[in-house]
Amino acid sequence: MAQPLSYLKESASQTAGPYVHIGLAPGAAGFDIYRTQLGEEIVGPDAPGERIRIEGVVLDGTGAPVKDVLLEVWQADAAGIYPHPEDPRFADCAPGFRGWGRVITDFETGLWAFDTVKPGPVMGRNGRMMAPHVSFWLVARGINIGLNTRMYFEDEDNSADPVLNLVEQAPRRETLLARKVGPGLYRFDIRLQGDGETVFLDI
Repeated sequence: MAQPLSYLKESASQTAGPYVHIGLAPGAAGFDIYRTQLGEEIVGPDAPGERIRIEGVVLDGTGAPVKDVLLEVWQADAAGIYPHPEDPRFADCAPGFRGWGRVITDFETGLWAFDTVKPGPVMGRNGRMMAPHVSFWLVARGINIGLNTRMYFEDEDNSADPVLNLVEQAPRRETLLARKVGPGLYRFDIRLQGDGETVFLDI
């Protein structure tokens, strides 16, 4: 006789459907219903730091751009402070710095981009410093569970970063490095599968 379950069954996973943009980024879907789109501005005009632009594409296993991806980003300010009460230095966070943003890939080209300030090193667990980085979460049709990854800067010293050093193979670590392609401009392409697949984090 089967033993009865004392908890509810897990519902089936579903990919992000055709309404994801309407619900999470209505402006990109053609619905101009808010004065300011949620997540559009990561850093205010008065926040100090080096102003940068980060851009890229999300690629599928064949190398083709995925054109309906929603990406969310989190980062510290130029001093390495998160605008969150759990950061001990929260009160000293840069004025107007939100540290969170949401971007949509261009429906024609697949290109995404956002403007921010370059983050500073962040204090991690057990007092270990983490190299400057930006955290990403992305969803799209065909992705059952949102994917988490990080972006580091190739022109920073990343050698002691505790998270990056969990990736044993050097070529895999390189998938987390943004290339500097111009003054204040970084390129970070995310490959979902295949050769050069980006490292995704289980968090």
